[in-house]
Amino acid sequence: MAFLVDNLAPIMFAGLIVFLLIGFPVAFSLGACGLFFAFIGIELGVLPAALVQALPLRIYGIMQNDTLLAIPFFTFMGLILERSGMAEDLLDTIGQLFGPIRGGLAFAVILVGAMLAATTGVVAASVISMGLISLPIMLRYGYDRRIASGTIAASGTLAQIIPPSLVLIILADQLGRSVGDMYKGAFLPGFLLTGMYALFVVVIAIVRPAWVPALPPEARTIREDDGKSGLLSLLLLTVLSVGLAIAFGQHYTEIVGWWKGEVQARPVATDETIVVSMSLGVLLAFVIALLNKLTGLRLLSRMAERVTFVLIPPLLLIFLVLGTIFLGIATPTEGGAMGAAGALVMAWVRRRLNFQLLVQALTSTTKLASFVVFILIGATLFGLTFQGVDGPKWVEHLLTQLPGGTLGFLIAVNLLIFLLAFFLDFFELSFIVVPLLAPVAAKLGIDLVWFGVLLAVNMQTSFMHPPFGFALFYLRSVAPADDYVDRVTRKPIPKVTIQQIYWGAVPFVLIQLVMVVLIIAFPAIVSSGLDKAEQIDLDKVNIEMPTNTDGGYGEPSMEGLEDSGAAPASAPEGAPEPQSPPAVEEDPMKASQEAVEAEKKP
Repeated sequence: MAFLVDNLAPIMFAGLIVFLLIGFPVAFSLGACGLFFAFIGIELGVLPAALVQALPLRIYGIMQNDTLLAIPFFTFMGLILERSGMAEDLLDTIGQLFGPIRGGLAFAVILVGAMLAATTGVVAASVISMGLISLPIMLRYGYDRRIASGTIAASGTLAQIIPPSLVLIILADQLGRSVGDMYKGAFLPGFLLTGMYALFVVVIAIVRPAWVPALPPEARTIREDDGKSGLLSLLLLTVLSVGLAIAFGQHYTEIVGWWKGEVQARPVATDETIVVSMSLGVLLAFVIALLNKLTGLRLLSRMAERVTFVLIPPLLLIFLVLGTIFLGIATPTEGGAMGAAGALVMAWVRRRLNFQLLVQALTSTTKLASFVVFILIGATLFGLTFQGVDGPKWVEHLLTQLPGGTLGFLIAVNLLIFLLAFFLDFFELSFIVVPLLAPVAAKLGIDLVWFGVLLAVNMQTSFMHPPFGFALFYLRSVAPADDYVDRVTRKPIPKVTIQQIYWGAVPFVLIQLVMVVLIIAFPAIVSSGLDKAEQIDLDKVNIEMPTNTDGGYGEPSMEGLEDSGAAPASAPEGAPEPQSPPAVEEDPMKASQEAVEAEKKP
C-alpha cells in the first residue's frame, strides 16, 4: 500500500497509456483514468474529497475561453474555401506556370499547399483537395508515385505550422501564451520548411529527372495567340510590384510619422512593415490586371492576368486574417471570424455558395469542435487528479535530472514527441503531454513561445509517418486503388499502393526532423519573428520617498535602473539630513518604511 501511495503519479500515467493502447477513445480514456485514480487517491488519503468539487469550475472555465472560439472559425473558413474551387484554380494555374520545368507540378503542389495552409489551416482539406486534383495529373505525365504522394501529403501538413494553424491555437492555450505571438514565431519556420520541400524536389530533378518530368507542350494550355508563354509580362509585373513593396517598406517609418504628424518618426514593428508593404504590392498588381481586363489594352499576357486574378483572392484573405492579427487590429478569434466571412464572400463570388455547401461545412465544423472540447474536458479531469497526486513534480524530477541540462531536456522531449506521434495525433499530444512539459520548460528558462513552435514542427510528423499518419490516410482515400485508363491520354495508369505512399513520406519526415534540429541549433529562427519588449530587472529598481515642504512624505516614485544617472532629490529645509548609503544594498521598500518610522519619532 505504501508503494501505491508513493508512486500514484507514474502508475496513473501508465494507466492512461494502457487505456489508449486498448483503443478506447482518447477523451473518455482521459476522463475515466482521472475519475478512477481520483477515487483511489481519496480512499488512500492522498487526495481530499473536495478536490473533485473543482471540476465543474474547470469545465466552466473551458466554456469561457474565448481563444478556443478561433478553432471553429478557422475550420469553417477552410472547409468553405476547399469546397469553393479555390484549390482547383490555384493548382491548375500554378501547374501551368511551373509546368515547363522539371518538377514543375511538384513545385506547384508545394506552393499551393503553403497558400492553402495560410488560408485554411486544416490538413485534411489541403491533402484531399490536392490529392483529388494534382495526383491524377502527376500520374498522367509520368511522375514517380512515391515522389507524387509524398509531396502532396507533406505539403498538406504545412497547415500544421503555417498560421492560422489549429495546433498553434491549442498550444498557445495549453502553454498560457498569446496566439498572436505563437503565429509570429511560427511564420518564418513554416516558410523555411516550404523552401526545404522545394529544395528536395530540385535535388530529385537533378539526380532523377525521369521521376519528375516537365509538362509536354500540348499540356500547356495558357498561351498567347502567337504561341508564346507570356512569362515576360508576368516577370515585369512581379518586379514592379515587389519593387514598390520594398521601396514602401524602406520608408514606411517616415510615412507613418508624416501621417501622424510626428516631428521625429518612431520605429514601426517589423511585422507591421512587412504586412503593409506586401499588401500594397499585391494591390498594385491587382489594379493593373483589373485595368488591363476592363480596358482591353492587353498590357499583360494571359498568363500574367490569370496568375494575378487567381492568386490575389487568397492573398487578400491571408491579409484579412493574419495581417489584422499581426497589426494588432484584431484578436485571433476576431481574425478567424473575419476569415470565415471572407471565405463566404469568395464562395459567393465564385457562385459556389449554396445551402448544401453551408450544411456540409457547418456539420464538419461542429464535429471537429465537439471532438476538441470533449478531449479538453477529459484532459482537464485527468490533469486535475494528476496535479493532486503531485504528478507535475514527478515529471519535473524525471526531466530535470536528465544529463545535458537544457539541451538534454530538449532532445529527450523531441524524441518522446516523435515516438508518441506514431500512435497519437496532435490534439492528443497537445492535451496530454504538453501540460506536463510546459512547467519543466519554464523552470529551465526556455521561452514557451519558442518551445511551442518547436513542438508544433515535431508534431507534424504525426500526420506523416506510419502506421497512423492521418495525411497518408487522407491521401489513400482519394488515390486510385485500382488500375484505370486516363481520360485525357487514354493510356493505362497503374494504381497507387499504400507502400508507395509510406515510402514517399519518409524523406519528408526526415526534412521535418532536420527543421527541428535547425530550430534548436538556431533559436533566432523563431525568436526573430517576435518583437522583444524592453526588459526591466526589478531587483535593480530604486524606489525613493521624496519629502514635502511640510515634513510629510509624498507618493513614492520609481526611478529607472541604477545606472540611469538620475540624481536624488535634495531635501527641503528642516528635513533630517539623509543617511549615507550603506555598503550593502538594502531592500528599497524596507528602507522607505524605516525612514517613515524615524520621522514619526519625537
